[in-house]
Amino acid sequence: MTDTEKTDATAEPARALTPRQRARTQTVADIIRLGRRHLALHGAAALSLRAVARDLGVVSSAVYRYVESRDELLTLLLIDAFNELGDDVDAAIEAVPADDHAGRFTALGRAVRTWALREPASYALLFGSPVPGYNAPAERTTVPGTRVIVALIGILESAFRAGRLAVADAVRAEVPAALQADLEAIRAQFGLTVPEELVARGVLVWSALFGAVSFEAFNQYGPDTFSAPAELFDHHLAVLAGVAGLQLRAPRDDG
Repeated sequence: MTDTEKTDATAEPARALTPRQRARTQTVADIIRLGRRHLALHGAAALSLRAVARDLGVVSSAVYRYVESRDELLTLLLIDAFNELGDDVDAAIEAVPADDHAGRFTALGRAVRTWALREPASYALLFGSPVPGYNAPAERTTVPGTRVIVALIGILESAFRAGRLAVADAVRAEVPAALQADLEAIRAQFGLTVPEELVARGVLVWSALFGAVSFEAFNQYGPDTFSAPAELFDHHLAVLAGVAGLQLRAPRDDG
Protein backbone atom coordinates (compact mmCIF):
# COMPACT_ATOMS: atom_id res chain seq x y z
CA MET A 1 0.00 0.00 0.00
CA THR A 2 1.39 3.40 -0.97
CA ASP A 3 1.60 6.35 1.41
CA THR A 4 -1.28 7.97 -0.45
CA GLU A 5 -3.39 4.83 -0.10
CA LYS A 6 -2.58 4.64 3.60
CA THR A 7 -3.61 8.25 4.05
CA ASP A 8 -6.83 7.68 2.13
CA ALA A 9 -7.58 4.50 4.09
CA THR A 10 -7.05 6.11 7.49
CA ALA A 11 -8.65 9.45 6.70
CA GLU A 12 -11.83 10.21 8.62
CA PRO A 13 -14.82 9.83 6.29
CA ALA A 14 -16.71 12.99 5.44
CA ARG A 15 -19.69 13.53 7.69
CA ALA A 16 -23.04 13.14 5.96
CA LEU A 17 -25.29 16.16 6.11
CA THR A 18 -28.21 15.99 8.46
CA PRO A 19 -31.72 16.36 7.00
CA ARG A 20 -31.84 19.91 8.38
CA GLN A 21 -28.47 20.76 6.78
CA ARG A 22 -29.60 19.28 3.46
CA ALA A 23 -32.80 21.31 3.60
CA ARG A 24 -30.86 24.49 4.38
CA THR A 25 -28.41 23.85 1.52
CA GLN A 26 -31.30 23.29 -0.89
CA THR A 27 -33.10 26.41 0.27
CA VAL A 28 -30.00 28.58 -0.21
CA ALA A 29 -29.55 27.05 -3.69
CA ASP A 30 -33.18 27.92 -4.50
CA ILE A 31 -32.65 31.48 -3.27
CA ILE A 32 -29.58 31.84 -5.51
CA ARG A 33 -31.48 30.41 -8.49
CA LEU A 34 -34.36 32.82 -7.97
CA GLY A 35 -31.92 35.65 -7.30
CA ARG A 36 -30.32 35.06 -10.68
CA ARG A 37 -33.75 35.11 -12.29
CA HIS A 38 -34.58 38.43 -10.64
CA LEU A 39 -31.15 39.74 -11.60
CA ALA A 40 -31.90 39.00 -15.26
CA LEU A 41 -35.35 40.56 -15.08
CA HIS A 42 -34.73 43.65 -12.95
CA GLY A 43 -30.98 44.23 -12.64
CA ALA A 44 -28.73 44.19 -9.62
CA ALA A 45 -29.76 47.59 -8.24
CA ALA A 46 -33.41 46.48 -8.00
CA LEU A 47 -32.67 43.10 -6.42
CA SER A 48 -35.07 42.46 -3.53
CA LEU A 49 -35.07 39.70 -0.94
CA ARG A 50 -38.79 40.26 -0.42
CA ALA A 51 -39.45 39.55 -4.09
CA VAL A 52 -37.28 36.43 -3.94
CA ALA A 53 -39.20 35.28 -0.85
CA ARG A 54 -42.48 35.77 -2.67
CA ASP A 55 -41.33 33.56 -5.56
CA LEU A 56 -39.99 31.02 -3.08
CA GLY A 57 -43.43 30.87 -1.49
CA VAL A 58 -42.41 31.98 1.99
CA VAL A 59 -42.74 35.13 4.06
CA SER A 60 -39.81 37.52 3.84
CA SER A 61 -38.83 36.94 7.47
CA ALA A 62 -38.20 33.26 6.63
CA VAL A 63 -35.71 34.13 3.90
CA TYR A 64 -33.68 36.26 6.30
CA ARG A 65 -32.90 33.10 8.26
CA TYR A 66 -30.88 31.92 5.25
CA VAL A 67 -29.70 35.17 3.63
CA GLU A 68 -29.44 38.08 6.02
CA SER A 69 -29.54 40.97 3.56
CA ARG A 70 -29.64 42.07 -0.05
CA ASP A 71 -25.87 42.54 0.09
CA GLU A 72 -25.43 38.95 1.24
CA LEU A 73 -27.59 37.81 -1.69
CA LEU A 74 -25.44 39.84 -4.08
CA THR A 75 -22.34 38.20 -2.60
CA LEU A 76 -23.82 34.73 -3.09
CA LEU A 77 -24.73 35.60 -6.67
CA LEU A 78 -21.21 36.88 -7.33
CA ILE A 79 -19.59 33.73 -5.96
CA ASP A 80 -22.02 31.49 -7.86
CA ALA A 81 -21.43 33.30 -11.15
CA PHE A 82 -17.66 33.52 -10.76
CA ASN A 83 -17.46 29.80 -10.06
CA GLU A 84 -19.77 28.91 -12.95
CA LEU A 85 -17.60 30.97 -15.30
CA GLY A 86 -14.45 29.44 -13.81
CA ASP A 87 -15.81 25.91 -14.25
CA ASP A 88 -16.65 26.58 -17.90
CA VAL A 89 -13.19 28.02 -18.56
CA ASP A 90 -11.42 25.15 -16.80
CA ALA A 91 -13.39 22.57 -18.77
CA ALA A 92 -12.62 24.32 -22.07
CA ILE A 93 -8.90 24.50 -21.30
CA GLU A 94 -8.68 20.87 -20.21
CA ALA A 95 -10.18 19.77 -23.53
CA VAL A 96 -7.06 21.09 -25.34
CA PRO A 97 -3.66 19.35 -25.17
CA ALA A 98 -1.40 20.78 -22.47
CA ASP A 99 1.36 21.66 -24.96
CA ASP A 100 -1.01 23.62 -27.23
CA HIS A 101 -0.72 26.87 -25.32
CA ALA A 102 -2.21 29.05 -28.06
CA GLY A 103 -5.09 26.60 -28.38
CA ARG A 104 -5.69 26.72 -24.64
CA PHE A 105 -5.67 30.51 -24.72
CA THR A 106 -8.24 30.47 -27.53
CA ALA A 107 -10.38 28.00 -25.60
CA LEU A 108 -10.26 30.23 -22.52
CA GLY A 109 -11.32 33.30 -24.48
CA ARG A 110 -14.15 31.52 -26.27
CA ALA A 111 -15.42 30.07 -23.00
CA VAL A 112 -15.57 33.53 -21.42
CA ARG A 113 -17.47 34.90 -24.42
CA THR A 114 -19.89 31.97 -24.58
CA TRP A 115 -20.72 32.26 -20.89
CA ALA A 116 -21.13 36.05 -21.08
CA LEU A 117 -23.57 35.83 -23.98
CA ARG A 118 -25.49 33.01 -22.29
CA GLU A 119 -25.60 34.79 -18.89
CA PRO A 120 -25.56 38.52 -19.72
CA ALA A 121 -27.10 39.61 -16.40
CA SER A 122 -24.58 37.64 -14.36
CA TYR A 123 -21.74 38.90 -16.57
CA ALA A 124 -22.95 42.46 -15.99
CA LEU A 125 -22.97 41.85 -12.23
CA LEU A 126 -19.35 40.63 -12.38
CA PHE A 127 -17.87 43.04 -14.91
CA GLY A 128 -20.36 45.86 -15.43
CA SER A 129 -21.06 48.96 -13.39
CA PRO A 130 -20.73 48.59 -9.60
CA VAL A 131 -23.98 48.18 -7.66
CA PRO A 132 -24.61 51.42 -5.72
CA GLY A 133 -23.98 50.96 -2.01
CA TYR A 134 -22.55 47.45 -2.32
CA ASN A 135 -18.96 46.46 -1.63
CA ALA A 136 -18.04 42.85 -2.32
CA PRO A 137 -16.22 41.18 0.61
CA ALA A 138 -12.75 40.45 -0.74
CA GLU A 139 -12.18 37.55 1.65
CA ARG A 140 -15.06 35.67 0.00
CA THR A 141 -14.99 36.84 -3.62
CA THR A 142 -11.29 37.19 -4.50
CA VAL A 143 -10.57 33.48 -4.99
CA PRO A 144 -13.57 32.71 -7.23
CA GLY A 145 -13.21 36.10 -8.89
CA THR A 146 -9.63 35.47 -9.99
CA ARG A 147 -10.09 31.96 -11.39
CA VAL A 148 -9.99 33.08 -15.03
CA ILE A 149 -6.92 35.28 -14.67
CA VAL A 150 -5.16 32.53 -12.71
CA ALA A 151 -5.95 30.13 -15.56
CA LEU A 152 -4.57 32.64 -18.08
CA ILE A 153 -1.43 33.11 -16.01
CA GLY A 154 -1.01 29.34 -15.92
CA ILE A 155 -1.17 29.10 -19.72
CA LEU A 156 1.38 31.88 -20.22
CA GLU A 157 3.75 30.55 -17.56
CA SER A 158 3.56 27.04 -19.01
CA ALA A 159 4.28 28.40 -22.49
CA PHE A 160 7.28 30.35 -21.22
CA ARG A 161 8.72 27.33 -19.43
CA ALA A 162 8.31 25.34 -22.65
CA GLY A 163 10.11 28.02 -24.69
CA ARG A 164 6.92 28.94 -26.52
CA LEU A 165 6.42 32.48 -25.20
CA ALA A 166 8.50 35.26 -26.72
CA VAL A 167 8.17 38.65 -28.37
CA ALA A 168 10.13 39.74 -31.42
CA ASP A 169 12.65 42.50 -30.78
CA ALA A 170 10.90 44.71 -33.33
CA VAL A 171 7.72 44.90 -31.25
CA ARG A 172 9.23 45.16 -27.77
CA ALA A 173 8.18 48.06 -25.55
CA GLU A 174 10.28 49.24 -22.64
CA VAL A 175 8.66 48.74 -19.24
CA PRO A 176 8.61 52.04 -17.30
CA ALA A 177 10.69 51.96 -14.12
CA ALA A 178 7.69 53.02 -12.02
CA LEU A 179 5.82 49.89 -13.18
CA GLN A 180 8.55 47.35 -12.52
CA ALA A 181 7.87 47.02 -8.79
CA ASP A 182 4.22 46.19 -9.43
CA LEU A 183 5.13 43.60 -12.06
CA GLU A 184 7.73 42.07 -9.80
CA ALA A 185 5.14 41.80 -7.03
CA ILE A 186 2.85 39.91 -9.42
CA ARG A 187 5.71 37.58 -10.39
CA ALA A 188 6.42 36.90 -6.72
CA GLN A 189 2.76 36.39 -5.82
CA PHE A 190 2.27 33.70 -8.46
CA GLY A 191 5.79 32.28 -8.48
CA LEU A 192 6.31 33.21 -12.12
CA THR A 193 9.44 32.85 -14.20
CA VAL A 194 7.92 35.01 -16.95
CA PRO A 195 9.90 38.30 -17.16
CA GLU A 196 8.32 41.64 -16.35
CA GLU A 197 7.78 42.66 -19.98
CA LEU A 198 5.72 39.55 -20.69
CA VAL A 199 3.80 39.97 -17.43
CA ALA A 200 2.85 43.49 -18.57
CA ARG A 201 1.72 42.09 -21.90
CA GLY A 202 -0.33 39.46 -20.07
CA VAL A 203 -2.12 42.22 -18.16
CA LEU A 204 -2.90 43.94 -21.47
CA VAL A 205 -4.23 40.68 -22.93
CA TRP A 206 -6.39 40.10 -19.85
CA SER A 207 -7.97 43.54 -19.98
CA ALA A 208 -8.38 43.47 -23.77
CA LEU A 209 -10.01 40.03 -23.68
CA PHE A 210 -12.67 41.14 -21.23
CA GLY A 211 -13.00 44.44 -23.05
CA ALA A 212 -13.82 42.61 -26.28
CA VAL A 213 -16.35 40.42 -24.47
CA SER A 214 -17.93 43.42 -22.76
CA PHE A 215 -18.24 45.36 -26.01
CA GLU A 216 -20.22 42.50 -27.52
CA ALA A 217 -22.22 41.59 -24.40
CA PHE A 218 -23.23 45.21 -23.79
CA ASN A 219 -23.80 45.92 -27.52
CA GLN A 220 -21.18 48.67 -27.62
CA TYR A 221 -20.37 48.05 -31.28
CA GLY A 222 -23.91 48.94 -32.32
CA PRO A 223 -26.49 46.54 -33.75
CA ASP A 224 -25.43 46.63 -37.41
CA THR A 225 -21.67 47.10 -37.29
CA PHE A 226 -20.52 43.47 -37.44
CA SER A 227 -22.46 40.61 -39.02
CA ALA A 228 -19.95 37.96 -37.90
CA PRO A 229 -19.26 38.67 -34.20
CA ALA A 230 -17.81 35.22 -33.48
CA GLU A 231 -15.29 35.62 -36.29
CA LEU A 232 -14.43 39.11 -35.07
CA PHE A 233 -13.81 37.76 -31.58
CA ASP A 234 -11.61 34.94 -32.88
CA HIS A 235 -9.60 37.54 -34.79
CA HIS A 236 -9.19 39.50 -31.56
CA LEU A 237 -7.97 36.34 -29.83
CA ALA A 238 -5.43 35.65 -32.57
CA VAL A 239 -4.07 39.19 -32.28
CA LEU A 240 -3.99 38.99 -28.48
CA ALA A 241 -2.14 35.67 -28.60
CA GLY A 242 0.54 37.46 -30.59
CA VAL A 243 0.58 40.34 -28.13
CA ALA A 244 1.12 37.88 -25.29
CA GLY A 245 3.97 36.28 -27.22
CA LEU A 246 2.33 32.88 -27.66
CA GLN A 247 3.88 30.75 -30.37
CA LEU A 248 2.33 27.96 -32.38
CA ARG A 249 2.62 24.53 -30.82
CA ALA A 250 5.83 22.79 -31.73
CA PRO A 251 5.26 19.80 -34.06
CA ARG A 252 5.47 16.40 -32.42
CA ASP A 253 8.38 14.14 -33.29
CA ASP A 254 6.75 10.85 -34.19
CA GLY A 255 9.98 9.33 -35.45
